[in-house]
Amino acid sequence: MKIIQSSNISAFGGLNFVIKEAIDLKIKELLIEELPKLPSQSKYNWFDVIMSYWSVFFCGGDCAEDLNINLKDNLKNNPFIEIPSPDRLLERIKGLSDIPQYYTAERGKKKHQFSLAEKMNKLNLKMLTKLPGFRKDDVILDYDNTLIFTAKADARKSYQKETGYYPGVGIVGEHIVYVENRNGDSTAHVMQHQTIDRMVNMLNQNGITIDAIRADSASFTYEIIKSMEKATKRIFVRARMSATLENAISKITDWKEITTNSTKLLRGATTFIPFERHARGNKRKTESLKRYRLIVTKEVRRDGQINVFTGEAYNYSMIMTNDMEMTNDQVVMFYNARGASEREFDILKNDFGWNRLPFSKLEQNAVYLLMMAMCRNLYTHTIEKFSKMVSFLSPKFRIKKFIFRFICIPAKWVRSARINKLKLYGKINFVT
Repeated sequence: MKIIQSSNISAFGGLNFVIKEAIDLKIKELLIEELPKLPSQSKYNWFDVIMSYWSVFFCGGDCAEDLNINLKDNLKNNPFIEIPSPDRLLERIKGLSDIPQYYTAERGKKKHQFSLAEKMNKLNLKMLTKLPGFRKDDVILDYDNTLIFTAKADARKSYQKETGYYPGVGIVGEHIVYVENRNGDSTAHVMQHQTIDRMVNMLNQNGITIDAIRADSASFTYEIIKSMEKATKRIFVRARMSATLENAISKITDWKEITTNSTKLLRGATTFIPFERHARGNKRKTESLKRYRLIVTKEVRRDGQINVFTGEAYNYSMIMTNDMEMTNDQVVMFYNARGASEREFDILKNDFGWNRLPFSKLEQNAVYLLMMAMCRNLYTHTIEKFSKMVSFLSPKFRIKKFIFRFICIPAKWVRSARINKLKLYGKINFVT
């Protein structure tokens, strides 16, 4: 096989369209305006720093060192951005971190370590408002926590007996709207009501109104529900079995049989007032408690084991809501739609580097988590827009397929008549 030396052609020509889209969205100006002013002698602006890191993941990499090891020749001489060294890039991002906060729960002496990353959360929301596909009015907000296992110096053991962080994340559709990092030993329900308050206040300050909040059973506590009541019109929370719920379930007489995937289920509903015992025990006014709907779905246990609370051999799934208009089935379907947030965690961890944290401190990694959440938000917009312009893309593509189909287009920049022009190699019918 005879080899002929080729000219300087980039294997990632499609990346130029992504960078150009970010520039057209005025993200460059936003980063420079919102982030701390850099020294006048700095060769790189904030767009160079952030976009360079994002480019690593848009090209299939997973760490800053890929800029030097695998992408150096492909990204140099790009007219849109200057590429810093990995050390410079990481140093700049590390400098965006805030001092971590330590909180003590109402009952207990243990200090819980949080990183609120307010500057980055505000920046993320301002960037979201620039994306045409992001709707601000009456959004459905999903809240959840996810474990990120890591052996970083300050990471603590989680309930799964492995060290890591346990960030709380707010999601609207396919957009990450809020990230607050916490150490692994601070379980999801600890101080969550304060996290909800901070998240909702920040969303409201940016003109985002909330129609409904959906959350899992970690949010089924008095303080968290009260915070949600102040924040939104409708609440949908997975309930945990207790003596109060046992009593409520015993009052259900009208069970409807439902068949799904050859499995027979029974579904019923009732109303009840939650947390009365908790309110009395903590000397809170029980009059402030509201009546909620409880939608219960039960399935026969194959082993025949009796439930300790109800005295029946069933597995129970319970959803508490203050929506009095939806049917029982509609409530279950609406709540189950929050399963998409679990998919978002899979995407963030495997496509956008959440599983490969670059720093050794919780607050520095909080900045990284938010920066990559912003990258995910940009990708959501980009794949949605580009899929309308070319037939070989779909808005449902994960980033790996997007890289294979679109980013990996051989191209090179040529200068003609004092204008930089991108020369693509292949039959690509793409018009900017």
